[in-house]
Amino acid sequence: MLSSKVIRQKFLDFFKSKGHTIIPSASLIPQDKTVLFNTAGMQPLVPYLLGEPHPMGRRLADIQKCLRTDDIDEVGDNRHNTFFEMLGNWSLGDPDAPDRVGAGYFKKESIAWSFELLTSKDWFGIDPKRIYVTVFEGDKGMGIGLDEESIEHWEKAFKGVGIEAALGNRIYAYPKKKNWWELAGPGPSGPDTEIFYDTGAEHNSLFGEKCHVNCDCGKYIEIWNNVFMEYEKKTDGKGGFYYEPLKQKNVDTGMGFERIAMVLQSKSSIFETDLFAPIIALAPANLSERVKRIMADHVRASAFLISDYVRPSNKDQGYILRRLMRRAMVHYRADFTPFFDEVIKIYSDFYTELNREQIISVFKEEQDRFERTLQNGLKELSKLQKVDSLDAFKLYESFGLPYEVIKDVGGKKAEGLRREDFDKEFAKHQAVSRAGGEKKFGGHGLILDTGEIKAGNEEELKKVTRLHTATHLLQAALRKALGPEVEQKGSDITAERTRFDFAFPRKLTAEEINKVEDLVNEVINKGLPMQKTVMKLDEAKRTGALFFFRNKYPDTVNVYYAGKTLESAFSKELCGGPHVINTSEVGRFRIVKEEGVSAGVRRIRADVS
Repeated sequence: MLSSKVIRQKFLDFFKSKGHTIIPSASLIPQDKTVLFNTAGMQPLVPYLLGEPHPMGRRLADIQKCLRTDDIDEVGDNRHNTFFEMLGNWSLGDPDAPDRVGAGYFKKESIAWSFELLTSKDWFGIDPKRIYVTVFEGDKGMGIGLDEESIEHWEKAFKGVGIEAALGNRIYAYPKKKNWWELAGPGPSGPDTEIFYDTGAEHNSLFGEKCHVNCDCGKYIEIWNNVFMEYEKKTDGKGGFYYEPLKQKNVDTGMGFERIAMVLQSKSSIFETDLFAPIIALAPANLSERVKRIMADHVRASAFLISDYVRPSNKDQGYILRRLMRRAMVHYRADFTPFFDEVIKIYSDFYTELNREQIISVFKEEQDRFERTLQNGLKELSKLQKVDSLDAFKLYESFGLPYEVIKDVGGKKAEGLRREDFDKEFAKHQAVSRAGGEKKFGGHGLILDTGEIKAGNEEELKKVTRLHTATHLLQAALRKALGPEVEQKGSDITAERTRFDFAFPRKLTAEEINKVEDLVNEVINKGLPMQKTVMKLDEAKRTGALFFFRNKYPDTVNVYYAGKTLESAFSKELCGGPHVINTSEVGRFRIVKEEGVSAGVRRIRADVS
């Protein structure tokens, strides 16, 4: 049996032997902002798939950490989880020179190497008779036909080990829904070929009278997906999309690490592998197997999210983290430290960013907060005869019980509760809350996503504008005084003050606070021009301009900078505005309070006069 550590190393060694450079995993938090998390191995590489040269060359391989929550309700079966690792190899263009060292490659090499790694006794050693594949059948509406080239290369691969294969025999064609890969929005796309492993299990008739390779019954498990990025998906300006050939052809493959570990360790579930089993073994024996699996998955995902500076909250990534944490907490009311120690033991050799102290501190703080209301929430839930979406939302709003917890604990009384109905209630509440907030505060303050100001009068407009510019100067001063590890985690500006949250591991000293304050006031006193330049997003990032990691930016952005030139500027950020014309307009800057928000995140409140 191959351990997970050996599987990781074999994968990387194999592609290193094929001329690939091994690159590190990106954060779970994406830079492209199209989704909350990196949900696929290709997301951090989109600029390079579109033609930007990668500094490490054309052949790359990596193990990318990912997180998806669209399958959260299925967590606990034999193959679904939230946090996962994606093993990938990449070819960035130049498929016409496959024999030149460092050059790109395409379908021929990708398919041959996938088959070799999976079936060769020197590598993974899977019985080739248990391998089945699918290809894209084509789509008339898209003007793209059957992927005959992939079929040809798969036939050759199977023939090399004495197995006859052809379309309809080990090779099966499926429509766009199954064998075409693309992002939700514009970007690189193309046909894919998926590799399945026959587990030998019996077909479950609940999933259809007849089993097939892409059946959801679990008999066939998809273990690898090779995407051939030949097209670019573009918007037609009318809400639709069309496809054009990419200037460079790319190969993007993704092998689910947990699934390949399941196959190579001869397990019937990913939760029986050495990635999960030691964590599950720590769960109390009286819990059901499904609950143990959910706990193990959610604890593991929480550890990685916290180590990537996500903190529990009621929006964005923080909302997902809170859901995962609280679902685990409901089923286990004791100390989670042993669970996190096991996660770190399994993963820390490869993912050195896992921070034990930070993970345990953040989790314990949330656990203490949740425990105070949990008992009352469960008591309220027990009073209900039937739980509908409104009841569920009230339980969430009043007691912090996530949908999954209500569903888990509610049992039969929550049978009719559907996630889509709960989400509608949640969205309705957010809209009302936003409207109420504007009414409560007179609609005054800065909407940071758009740069739009809502002010009651001219004086408030000027004050918020001054505070907005001051916040830019504050972030730059913090990075100069404390180092580049300072990273914006949130900001809120009203007509009275600015609040700035940032990543930093400890409390600031009085000397450091004074230094930051002095740096800001020094720039204000210099009377530097506050200027704006418009440029492409990638170009802006290359200038060193800071950007708020949660925001989704357009292709062309505004960069505001304090200084005579962009190169010599004291601060420069991607922003929607508005700003003062000259820093002297900001006035005297004063830090009112510095405090901790959660482990690894600090908060500064400041004003100007």
